[in-house]
Amino acid sequence: MRVEEFDYQLPEELIAQKPLPERDMSRLMVLDPQNKMIREDLFKNLKRYLEPGDRLILNNSRVIPARLYGEKIPTGTEIEILLLNELKEGRWEVLVKPGRRAKKGVKIQFQNILEAEVLEYTDFGGRIVEFSWDDGCSSFEEILNKLGEMPLPPYINEKLDNPERYQTVYSKKRGSAAAPTAGLHFTDQLLRDLENYGVKIDYITLHVGLGTFRPVKSEKIEDHKMHAEYAEISPETVARIKKTQANGNKVVAVGTTVTRTLETAAQSGSIKAFKGWTDIFIYPGYEFKVIDSLITNFHLPKSTLLMLVSALAGKELILKAYNQAVEEEYRFFSLGDAMLILNRKED
Repeated sequence: MRVEEFDYQLPEELIAQKPLPERDMSRLMVLDPQNKMIREDLFKNLKRYLEPGDRLILNNSRVIPARLYGEKIPTGTEIEILLLNELKEGRWEVLVKPGRRAKKGVKIQFQNILEAEVLEYTDFGGRIVEFSWDDGCSSFEEILNKLGEMPLPPYINEKLDNPERYQTVYSKKRGSAAAPTAGLHFTDQLLRDLENYGVKIDYITLHVGLGTFRPVKSEKIEDHKMHAEYAEISPETVARIKKTQANGNKVVAVGTTVTRTLETAAQSGSIKAFKGWTDIFIYPGYEFKVIDSLITNFHLPKSTLLMLVSALAGKELILKAYNQAVEEEYRFFSLGDAMLILNRKED
């Protein structure tokens, strides 16, 4: 299957640059793959499409201030680092810009507070670096809060007035380099209303890294290799998901990160507790084992995320929906509007 099959034309002005004043006032495009139907609504009306006993699964990962600006020692050349995965305390997998300035052994200083040494290259063009700071100074987390910036996607040209708008209201576990954006539409009140209605809510963790937004550079999607991201799902959550399935209710993934975590945990055929790294790549032809429905945003052309939603709803319906969204001027990408895929496509 060729990457070009997952392309569509998007006017630049439809890329959302700022969040709406109210999270749940985003537009919601609802897809019913089994009947090939598309309808429009508002996210605050999500309850219309769920039933008591259905289970929402959300990603509670929290974005860290993962972008650091430093200077190469001793030349003073400016170098930007984006933290991806913490391998152990002080050692991180990162992206570096400009990469040609970050060879093995290079040291980078950040405001005379923090220093990083490049240890090795990674197979995706990144680096492994070791951070060091004076023993009497703050922890790395506190230093990061002081020096780091929120790593907004490159297509967002302005800083947010309130950085919390790039966090979900339920974010808890620090570790992501980008937000699990499908969850940005939820408010505390909406979650309470859903629970009062009878919808069950559970959480998993996937720390968003390069795997989620790395572009597909191969001509055939089967040749693309996903970068691994850390994820975990508890035995208690697994038990509740199995109960939901046994009762005939829907498992609704909030975001592609949740989808990939749940499907990774079920690669043996039945979902199991999981804690570790996932590089699962879901594209048309994949047989879903856990999720029934998906809440997601509108994704970049030719992206792995667009391929994932095409696997769930069918490529033809997804591209029809995206073209309709363009015509009706939906807001696209991380800070944009939402889509609900009601049920997976029948084989």
